[in-house]
Amino acid sequence: MKIVGVGCGPGQLTPDAVRSIAGADEVFGSARAIALALQAIRPGCPVHEICDYRALRSLGPGAVVLSTGDPMLSGLGYLPGEIVPGISSLQVALARLHLSWTRVTVLSAHGRDHAAAISAAVSEVRRERVAFLVADPTFPVPLLAKSLKSLGEGIRVAVCENLGYPEERVEVGIPSVPPVVQSSLFVVLCGRF
Repeated sequence: MKIVGVGCGPGQLTPDAVRSIAGADEVFGSARAIALALQAIRPGCPVHEICDYRALRSLGPGAVVLSTGDPMLSGLGYLPGEIVPGISSLQVALARLHLSWTRVTVLSAHGRDHAAAISAAVSEVRRERVAFLVADPTFPVPLLAKSLKSLGEGIRVAVCENLGYPEERVEVGIPSVPPVVQSSLFVVLCGRF
């Protein structure tokens, strides 16, 4: 089995990903991942929308499992098999904001305890790091911003929505006037940048 990153938006399939998908005996993915990879799936190849993520561990060697973004960033990289990396929301967000990876700490707030993620982000910003949070649709950006207010001047909060899509939006604010989330598909960065 191969776990293939399809990028965080349209047109971001790497040549390696295209070859892997085109050579698949069957393809598995979320509706969004399948839509991003559709051009690379060979005609007649069976395509399955994932209903049971636990069942993926038992797929055969010719199967390709599509992971949005990069499988190793809150993706399906925990599955056994060869990993074909993709273009992640982390890569695109840092490029849009002109930030170096060396200053960033990656945190997941996707389907996890938001209070713990906010606490971790504040700790990283206190250490002069930029916190990158993989968010879920219910992540409370205003609560994060409120928690950052005590860290003083120069803190910024960025919301990057629909990265790679035509409706992509990147908004930067400060803790007292944080960006407003307008989509369910977003990541958040905070720190001095």
